[in-house]
This record gives sequence, structure tokens and C-alpha cells, in this order.
Amino acid sequence: MATQDQLITLEQLTQFNNLELLAKQVVEGFIIGLHKSPFHGFSVEFAEHRLYNPGDPLKNIDWKVYARTDKMFIKRYEEETNLRCRVVIDASSSMYFPEGEHANKLRFSAVSAAALMYLLKRQRDAVGLSVFSDDVEYQSDARSTTVHHNLLTAKLQELLARTERNKRTAAAECLHQIADNIHRRSLVILFSDMFENMQADEELMSALQHLKHNKHEVVVFHVVDTKKEIEFEFDNRPYVFIDMETGEEVRLQPGQVRDFYREQIDKRVHALKLKCGQYRIDYVPADINGDFSQVLTAYLVKRTKMM
Repeated sequence: MATQDQLITLEQLTQFNNLELLAKQVVEGFIIGLHKSPFHGFSVEFAEHRLYNPGDPLKNIDWKVYARTDKMFIKRYEEETNLRCRVVIDASSSMYFPEGEHANKLRFSAVSAAALMYLLKRQRDAVGLSVFSDDVEYQSDARSTTVHHNLLTAKLQELLARTERNKRTAAAECLHQIADNIHRRSLVILFSDMFENMQADEELMSALQHLKHNKHEVVVFHVVDTKKEIEFEFDNRPYVFIDMETGEEVRLQPGQVRDFYREQIDKRVHALKLKCGQYRIDYVPADINGDFSQVLTAYLVKRTKMM
């Protein structure tokens, strides 16, 4: 198990050693094997060295390094990647629910993102990270180097250390901004509870459609606490419910509104699934009460069978 201070353990990561994250559509890369690419050629943007493995093309050996070290290293280039993936994480205050608990929605998202990044690193794919709340707070380039992966992992760890209240969501606006800043065809994976006001749902779907219009493949992990946020499983006694993004308070007994609440939330989730299906966006329900590895593994296995 990962501790409060540890994002993810090596034991958790190795569960994904036999899985792959394949691109369903054409991607902008050069390595033949995992993904289809519309381009041919080779990039001149150097990324890093790696040790020579038998079977590697001799033309890629850095002979100057060999002359100095008597060891053979391969020169890797940024465009050697099969796939560019952008992980997008909603870091608004509602993602810290349940408040004060270790297993909140943001931790589930960050740990899942770290596992996906591990998978992409093992495949030599490039990955970038975007974090948003009421604005785009962080956005990195997509790269495949070890240094870059370590930087993104540190950023995810930093997110978990925050305890900000009253940080609202402007998902639609932020996703439009992110879409405008992704200049190459990519796989975009969004982790969000998709909780904004009901009037913003159309704008949110428009932003996801913007990503699809730009020829990106889009996957939405709908991260929720199913027991509390979907089923509304609270004891039938007086509660003060506080909106973590606005601070607004509502006093009520859950039994008085449970049926109405479930009906409304079911309609909203159904509409979200339907819209994602229409736009050919993968919709993945992600319940934080379960193990993140089970959610990811089930999705990756299903995705592989669909290829």
C-alpha cells in the first residue's frame, strides 16, 4: 500500500507490466509496432541516451560516447515516440471529497495518472500533464524522457499536498484552452468528477467535442464516490452539506431528498454517457471506493480487445 506521503508503490506499478495502452486511431509517431503513424522519417530533436540492446540499428549508436566510455549508447529523439498522450486532471475543490480522508477523488486520479504514465514510459510514449480548476494551473509539454516523467510524478505529488477550499471548476473554458494548446494529434485522458452546475453541461460537452474536432482521441474517467455522490448513502439524520467549491451550506435530512437526488443524478450520468457515445469518447466510470488498479486494468483489457 502507498502511504500518505507516497504517490504509488513499485509493487502497484508492476501490476501493469503485461498491459499496453494502444492508440485506436492514427498518431503522430515513428516507431513501428504499437501504433499506426501517418508520417515517415526521423526527428533531429535529441532527447536522451539509452544503453544499446542487441538488434538496435547501428546507425543510432553515439560513437563519440563509445570512444569516451567504451560502452555503446543509442541516441533517442523526442519524435521517436509512438504516441503523444495528455493526462488532464481536474484539481478543483470538489475533487478533494471526501474531505480529510486519504482516499479522495484527487488521490484516485493522481495515482491512476501515475500508473498510466508508467505504462507510457515503458512503451517509450510521450506524455504531458495539464491541471485545471477555475483556470489552467499547469501544462507541460509531452515528452518521453525519464527526467520528464520524474517531473510529472513530482507535480502529481505536489497536488496531493494541497488542501484548498472554494476553488471552483471552469472545466469547459479550461478544456477549450487545453485543446488550443495541443498542437499534435494525441490521446487525451481526462480525470474529473464532472461536477459543475447543470447549466454548464452543454458547454462541457462542447469542449470535449473541440478535442475530438482537433483529431484527438479522448477518454473520460468519471471519478466519483458512488456511495455518497451517486447513491446518496447517508444516515437519515440532520446534516449540514457544504459545497466545497462555493462554501454554500444546505441543512437537510437525506431521507427527505434521496429519491429526488438519485433521479436527477441518474439522468445527468445517463446524458453524459449518451453524449460521450455520440462523440465517440470513451466513458469510464471510476468509483473511488474500489481499487484504482482494477478500474484501469478492466479498461485497458477492454480497450485491447476492441483494437
